Amino acid sequence: MDYTVRENDIILEGFDCLDLRNTLLCGQAFRWKEADEGTFTGTVKSHTLCLVEKDNEIIFRNTSEKLFKELWVPYFDLERDYRAITDSFRSDKYISAALDEFYGIRILHQEPWEALCSFIISQNNNIPRICGIIERLCESFGTATEGGDFSFPDADRMSRLTEADLSVLRAGFRNKYLLDAAQKVASGEISLDNIYEMPIEDARTELMKIKGVGPKVAECTLLYGFGRLDAFPVDVWVKRIMAEMYSDGLPECTKNYEGIAQQYLFHWRRNSKNFKGE
Repeated sequence: MDYTVRENDIILEGFDCLDLRNTLLCGQAFRWKEADEGTFTGTVKSHTLCLVEKDNEIIFRNTSEKLFKELWVPYFDLERDYRAITDSFRSDKYISAALDEFYGIRILHQEPWEALCSFIISQNNNIPRICGIIERLCESFGTATEGGDFSFPDADRMSRLTEADLSVLRAGFRNKYLLDAAQKVASGEISLDNIYEMPIEDARTELMKIKGVGPKVAECTLLYGFGRLDAFPVDVWVKRIMAEMYSDGLPECTKNYEGIAQQYLFHWRRNSKNFKGE
């Protein structure tokens, strides 16, 4: 991966398989906003970033080279060869069609705690409302960042809250699930660090010890929070995809990267004007 430092910016030029809109707004993360066409802002950990995509460049605004290497490279998984992975998907006509229309999606490596909470909030919900709840959570209980946003509150902070405290979120039944997650993580009953090392089946079981965490939320947490690219979240859209196109299961070309294939198929099935199933 080559990049250029230009004053206070980091420039990726001609970088393969990173489309900001497709990646940031495809339903895997909820704290990125498009300010103007091709310009996005979001907060990861305690750092707020502005990204600009134009003229074959992706510009990381006002960030140091050290922070770029330590935070943004792993967050965007920039050292992974997505071209090799997506080329291997081309043997399947449906994923190939999704790639043709929405090429450039990468799976973001989010903080596990934030991913867990985000997908607890996502249950029976829509993306604009999920974003609003998470924004209120961060504004109410996070810490102000230099970029004018707020960090995601950690498990220890949230474990000391009550359902009454969380009423400001307007998240309904999800509040008690967020508190149970916070209490179990803060106490060490659930160790997010240990989940990194577990076989995926054990990791699913461990996450589902939290109230309100079923197979879908566990799978989303593993994919988007722990970088388990073989995780395969199934929601109503993915159920349709499997029924319409993959009644015998995903093709062999997706093995070990089922989560990446899922993200392309999910985004394509929801957004394509050219979708044609069986």
